[in-house]
Amino acid sequence: MNKNEQFVITINRELGSGGRTVGRLLAEKLGVPFYDKVVIKALQEKYNLTVEEIERMKGHKHSWWADVERILKIDSGISMDYYLPKKGNATDLPTTDEMFKTETLILQDLAVEGSCVVAGRSGFHVFRYHPNHLSILIQASKEFRMARVARKQNITEDEARKKIEKVDKMRENYVKKYTGTSRYDTRNYQLIITADGKTEEEIADMIMQYIG
Repeated sequence: MNKNEQFVITINRELGSGGRTVGRLLAEKLGVPFYDKVVIKALQEKYNLTVEEIERMKGHKHSWWADVERILKIDSGISMDYYLPKKGNATDLPTTDEMFKTETLILQDLAVEGSCVVAGRSGFHVFRYHPNHLSILIQASKEFRMARVARKQNITEDEARKKIEKVDKMRENYVKKYTGTSRYDTRNYQLIITADGKTEEEIADMIMQYIG
């Protein structure tokens, strides 16, 4: 990946590996926007976006980045909240084909606006043909993940284990359904990092060194 040209970095991560925080730190170091599930869902809900609505807005040369800037200024904490599905939360509901298509178009249009870092959202698949794309997987041992989730959520490690197992299954099913591959297939990534024994800052610095 050439950081001197417009680029997209996608980060797939296991829950509890710290990958989302790494993505945010990396974006800050590179001086580019950071997009994750929360931002994409906020755009969909705030503007009631569908595939047809996106195409209509594109026809009017609509700027996605202007909308994102407005959302981030109005709801400054929107991409910072630690995410875990909760019972009854809309994020537990199955993603429809229409929603996946909409998310894909949003991400692709955001990337057209400029370089960015994307966490999750099957970014490795969405940008697989992008000419300047770096795909990263951040993983960690079950023990590391359980300890981190328990600490972040102030829950027991047994509760953390159950949450991790639930999210792992949900994310793998999502990726398989919409990309036809496994998120654990190493062929989807150029860089794979194990988080054990490293801070998020250290991992972000490792990626910066890799980029050069």
